[in-house]
Amino acid sequence: MAASRRSDRRETALTRLPEKVCIITGSGSGIGRATALLFAREGARVVVADIDASGAEYTVRQAVAAGGSASTRVVDVTDPQQAEGLAEQTINDFGRIDVLFNNAGISGVGTLHETTLELWQRVMQVNVTGVFLTSKYVVPHMISRRAGSIINMSSSIADIGLANRASYAASKGAVLSLTRAMQVDYAPYGIRVNALLPGTIHTAFVEKYLRESYPNREEGLAVIRKRQLAAELGTPDDVASAALFLASDESRFVMGSAFFIDGGMRGGK
Repeated sequence: MAASRRSDRRETALTRLPEKVCIITGSGSGIGRATALLFAREGARVVVADIDASGAEYTVRQAVAAGGSASTRVVDVTDPQQAEGLAEQTINDFGRIDVLFNNAGISGVGTLHETTLELWQRVMQVNVTGVFLTSKYVVPHMISRRAGSIINMSSSIADIGLANRASYAASKGAVLSLTRAMQVDYAPYGIRVNALLPGTIHTAFVEKYLRESYPNREEGLAVIRKRQLAAELGTPDDVASAALFLASDESRFVMGSAFFIDGGMRGGK
């Protein structure tokens, strides 16, 4: 496991997450990596949790090179023992957990009747059960401190639907509903629970989708851009900035929210 200590050069008084202990699942790439790097720059002690060891370690190296604090934890969020171990190891290392960002997830392509049972179960297992398990083992530690912020990754698709995404849309709708239920249950303990609902974000997965689903990448990109009023795709940094707000004390009055970062996708064609 890779690990680092916070640089003495950091001026925590000027950061938005000073010394906050933040677990980010799926932070070995994409939105998770962008968020981990941003959180580290903002003074957090970031636990980079991912099933991909090399991706997680690369994220940590980038965070450390920028003077941040980050450590690696290789975790399969669908495994109860590993999810519990993530929480317990973080407590052993830092004594508390201030923020949990349930970002790990996979996509599922296909209409309902085209979706195999195997794909359906896998998407639900990662996207929904993964959120359940990591939260299940982190929440008791937040309850004991009567403080914490949990951020769950949903999708704008949960609100508007999208062709050929039956399993993915169902899983992200479940995450949004779970977020609201969690907020009701844990508000008395000072725990905030909110969901991020991105639109189309330009990640490696989207690039793969463009090359596999359209004869011409640029033609596919033009089609996707038309979905959003901004006429462009979002970036991982766009979502990371929203996560930073929800992780920070600036959002102390934001509870059970569905936070859209979709470039106007809900109002597009």
